[in-house]
Amino acid sequence: MQMRGFLIKPFSFLLAASLLLCAAAQAQKDACAVPGEDNSYLGVQTIRLWPGDAPEAKGKACEDVPTLTIFEPQHGWDNGSAVVIFPGGAYAHLAANLEGRQVADWFTARGFRAFVLSYRLSSNGYLLPVPLLDARRAIQTVRARARDYSINPNRIVVIGFSAGGHLAALASTQFVPGNPDAEDAIERVSSRPDYTVLGYPWIGAISSDTSHLSYCKLFNVMDQCEALRKAYSPDLFVTKDTPPTFWYHTFNDRTVPVEQGLRYYAALVKAGVPAEAHIFANGPHGTGLGGGDAALDQWPGLLETWLRAHGLMTKDEGVAAPALTR
Repeated sequence: MQMRGFLIKPFSFLLAASLLLCAAAQAQKDACAVPGEDNSYLGVQTIRLWPGDAPEAKGKACEDVPTLTIFEPQHGWDNGSAVVIFPGGAYAHLAANLEGRQVADWFTARGFRAFVLSYRLSSNGYLLPVPLLDARRAIQTVRARARDYSINPNRIVVIGFSAGGHLAALASTQFVPGNPDAEDAIERVSSRPDYTVLGYPWIGAISSDTSHLSYCKLFNVMDQCEALRKAYSPDLFVTKDTPPTFWYHTFNDRTVPVEQGLRYYAALVKAGVPAEAHIFANGPHGTGLGGGDAALDQWPGLLETWLRAHGLMTKDEGVAAPALTR
């Protein structure tokens, strides 16, 4: 009987390890969106961020090609607003379903045109600032093609979760103004989002403190950690020009302590940036739109109220498609 138990334990361990490896492999597979895919009958299309190789590309494989997957609202129900979505995944994979497609569906049901960014990952050798280059380009692409997408170029929201929240905060504090003389029309416009939404953002990602999830430890760059922290900690770059921000977190998040978000919120308040904060008592890291908790499930409703208060759900008749007649 003891021998049987002894055999079962190693088998269980191997099975668990195998499942983790399969999950990681599936997550990596899901991180790749294929440019040119056009499911037009579903209102979904994927495009490349750059027509050729992206800056600092290491190859031409799927993981080397950053993309935007575009989700259309119901024709005639669009309101002229856009959202660019940065899924999380610790810069090691993309939670493209939980923090990508599901979020896009939520926004399109409310009249937004949604864009899910598949950015290059540090697990594939793309350390910061490469993901930030992709994030800036995504916002510039949406703004430069605003007429094509029937959106107002001054009604662009970014939303990010976990590592995607870190990236959204970076894009909101380290934006580029655009170069009016650039040959590429996309580079002529600003990468500054007009509004920012952060879900349990990994604000303190760049840290040598390994008592919580650390980018430096995860990607074996502890020797560069202090320089990276000074360059890519969003709370250090908040100014009065940082966009109005909505932030939510949970008190018992053990992966990304709530103190990290509080640090960013305090920087927003100090700079005079309009900011709304919601801290829920319960909920683990990675809850997406709520995760089934009776209280936490209410946060999307609070977000909708915030979006309405900023006029983002009021139809912009100048750019939105006309309503269908029946």
